[in-house]
Amino acid sequence: MPRPFFLAIEGPIGVGKTTLARLLQPRLGSHLVLEAFDENPFLADFYADRARYAFQTQMFFLLSRYRQQQSILSLTRDESVISDYTFGKDSLFARLNLDGEELKIYRRLYNVLEKQVALPDLVVYLRADTDALIARIAARDRSYERKMDRDYIATVEAAYERHFSDYMTTPLLTIDTEDLNFVRDASGLAFVEGEVRRALGIGAYQEALPEMGRPRVGKAGPRPRPVAREDSRGALEAFVSANEAMAQLGSMLVADRGGGSDRPTSSLRGALEGAMEQLILLAERVGVDLGQPPGSSASVLEVPAKDMLE
Repeated sequence: MPRPFFLAIEGPIGVGKTTLARLLQPRLGSHLVLEAFDENPFLADFYADRARYAFQTQMFFLLSRYRQQQSILSLTRDESVISDYTFGKDSLFARLNLDGEELKIYRRLYNVLEKQVALPDLVVYLRADTDALIARIAARDRSYERKMDRDYIATVEAAYERHFSDYMTTPLLTIDTEDLNFVRDASGLAFVEGEVRRALGIGAYQEALPEMGRPRVGKAGPRPRPVAREDSRGALEAFVSANEAMAQLGSMLVADRGGGSDRPTSSLRGALEGAMEQLILLAERVGVDLGQPPGSSASVLEVPAKDMLE
């Protein structure tokens, strides 16, 4: 039985963290823990007068998030968990909203509490520019967010970019969401799920992944590849995952050969892409360069799966 994982989704206000967490929860068979932001009695006042209500708002969030993180620590002993925030988010917002003695008081308490929370096995960082965030915030139309100004949203976005530009605390998966609609576009959600499964090392996703080549690099420029969980799990585990993916692909091919399957080509393509990902990962783990096959002008890694089917 696979070890339970803890997946946390992060990003600026309005980027779609909660929505993605809700969509992935049934697909990954996980317990869902959502930030209880609407329980903060100071939040509406904070957006109306940030300087006056920042300390009360931040301290309430700190203690509320810590309480939730304790529940996550307990849950992950027996089941996987998906959350729509990380505990480190609290410190990020505190640096934006507090200063002087208030920030010092906050930091003393935060430094004690952060040592007692669980670290995610993977953080998914969702990115979007300020215009996209403003449009999404307006579309969901929460009453207490109507007084948020563009400068504050831009400041939050920039703070997240700085935070994750040199983030090394946990494995990190960065996804640019400006042109990715995982709510209305099934292929967009399939892409995200496939990337999450790959990063967590929990098996290949078998639906079509037409967006696999979508760049995840935004305006801040490219980031170095994070050290994902599968990089440390060993060649044997990589082999098991590759074998499982190939077995699933084989089952689909056998069914199609018998003429009794009405499975679309896109599903078969998705299975093949998943199997290829696992085989490439296995090659990396055992230090084998697949290179260029004899008599071919292209590397094995350069041949898109769709071209192998067409």
